[in-house]
Amino acid sequence: MKIGVFDSGLGGLTVVQAMTQVIKGAQIFYVADTKNAPYGEKTPEQILQYSLNITQYLINTHNIDALILACNTATSSAIKHLRETYPSLIIIGTEPGIKPAIEQTSTRKIGVLATPATLQGDKYQKLAQTLSLQKSVDIYEQACPGLVEQIEKGEMDSEETKALLEKWLRPMRENNVDTIVLGCTHYPLVSQSIEHIMDCNVSLIHTGEAISKHLLTLGSQKGHLNEGDVVVHIHTTGKIQIEIIETIIDTYENIHSIEVEHNSDS
Repeated sequence: MKIGVFDSGLGGLTVVQAMTQVIKGAQIFYVADTKNAPYGEKTPEQILQYSLNITQYLINTHNIDALILACNTATSSAIKHLRETYPSLIIIGTEPGIKPAIEQTSTRKIGVLATPATLQGDKYQKLAQTLSLQKSVDIYEQACPGLVEQIEKGEMDSEETKALLEKWLRPMRENNVDTIVLGCTHYPLVSQSIEHIMDCNVSLIHTGEAISKHLLTLGSQKGHLNEGDVVVHIHTTGKIQIEIIETIIDTYENIHSIEVEHNSDS
């Protein structure tokens, strides 16, 4: 199976990491659109155009069988149009894991960290409203402008990043939030800082595992046997911090090989 995955930067590699625990016998083509990052502060029209350009590139160049939008913001802005445009392609998006958070919380208080665009999007608003009616919970939403940029610069553990997280997380800590939804695929890269600042037994929810299992189900329905090696190809459209790739790749298992190249055309 040939799988295309894209995000505005390197955060979506956390989804690829989860995929390598579940998917076998696949080539994964990852596009980090760092030239246009961050998506969370772009207009829906811009994000849709970026998503269309990358999808067409992945189809033309790599003849992909499946497409993963490893970005909550791109999912909100583009997935409906992409599914209409490419009906024969398996297309899976990313959305904040509010449902598992609601099922898991003991204090009935959950937090959501996300980009401004994700929190303002209709898809998130409808999801939050629908699920909060099923179980009485308090949802503490927090937009995190600038966090993606800090992570992309490799400053996951810098004092500036920790100060931002402290400011955003303080209300959640003071209100006894016990479950936090990481509503951006970059945010698992600062999980340790979040856990330290919350100073309690907090559960962090991100969706890479759910995406991977869903992809395996849909791929198997189309004849994927899930046997053999996995090869990951990483393409970037702009500058990257190679140290971030190395940090994430160190946690990968079951990988036959990984290739990294810069390709501004996509």
